[in-house]
Amino acid sequence: MAGFVALPGFAWWLAGSATLGVGTALVYPTLIAAIGDAARTPDRATSVGIYRLWRDAGYAVGAIVAGVIADAAGLAAAIVTVAALTGISGLLVAVRMRETMLRFPRGI
Repeated sequence: MAGFVALPGFAWWLAGSATLGVGTALVYPTLIAAIGDAARTPDRATSVGIYRLWRDAGYAVGAIVAGVIADAAGLAAAIVTVAALTGISGLLVAVRMRETMLRFPRGI
């Protein structure tokens, strides 16, 4: 995402948009699966619903906030802010979310 700021020109924007689209297509099913996997069975539907609520609210609120940042500090600042928040959220998930897959010793 930060490549949108670092690399000028339409071709780079087009390549970055395509890469972002492919990455999003690969990640979104995984995110829903991770939420479903981490939630207890009776709470699974509610957990996925809550995840989708905040994800969809993030689209609306994120666009408005990014627009305000772009107006106040420029497009580059808005893109860097979004990239930083995305990185921070990934780190939080990496630290807080537990692995649910059982590990078996080799040879079994």
